[in-house]
Amino acid sequence: MATGRTHRPATRSRGIPEATVARLPLYLRALTALSERSVPTVSSEELAAAAGVNSAKLRKDFSYLGSYGTRGVGYDVEYLVYQISRELGLTQDWPVVIVGIGNLGAALANYGGFASRGFRVAALIDADPAMAGKPVAGIPVQHTDDLERIIRDNGVSIGVIATPAGAAQQVCDRLVGAGVTSILNFAPTVLNVPDGVDVRKVDLSIELQILAFHEQRKAGEEAAADAGVAAAAARKESAEQGPDGDVPAVMPA
Repeated sequence: MATGRTHRPATRSRGIPEATVARLPLYLRALTALSERSVPTVSSEELAAAAGVNSAKLRKDFSYLGSYGTRGVGYDVEYLVYQISRELGLTQDWPVVIVGIGNLGAALANYGGFASRGFRVAALIDADPAMAGKPVAGIPVQHTDDLERIIRDNGVSIGVIATPAGAAQQVCDRLVGAGVTSILNFAPTVLNVPDGVDVRKVDLSIELQILAFHEQRKAGEEAAADAGVAAAAARKESAEQGPDGDVPAVMPA
């Protein structure tokens, strides 16, 4: 079976923009759900809504893949699943190592979505000697002393860092030195890597802070709306009163 070390996705060489690449997994997730329901075709509007983008952007993204829907019919779901999977490099086996088997690392190891999406957890690695040999998700944890050998023996090019922040850069340096060229970083720190190494950072605290910003903005908008309603009510009440604030007498018919 092919490994990630010898086969790289063709997206960059084909000139597909990074923004489009970032949306391809969204389309694939929506298409996979349609495929599981045996839906044969889908319109750009329906697929865009399922993926959370607008249909014009979707059609533009698919044009980079050389995929154009049939007017009045839409896109062939199974073909698009294959086409996007191929562009993302998911039609081959990608061995992955996870370094740092604490609560987060163990949760990642137990995640069932890796295998169905073209990724195989080749090894779990931790610096705690007490963890060595213990099975997590059916895989025995190995010590960091063997990190370079593990990467070499399994042909690993993708590493996941789930260590505390203080250990992340050292782990990153060792991964890169051993030949890893793509890193998914869950540690709450910025990693410095050489050219040619791709890093994707997942920071849950940042995502929560962004949500807090939106909640604060919504609360401010609601408060402003309430104030506007109160002001309008006050103006209406003032207009219905006389010049001295008294309700004007009703003139006889």
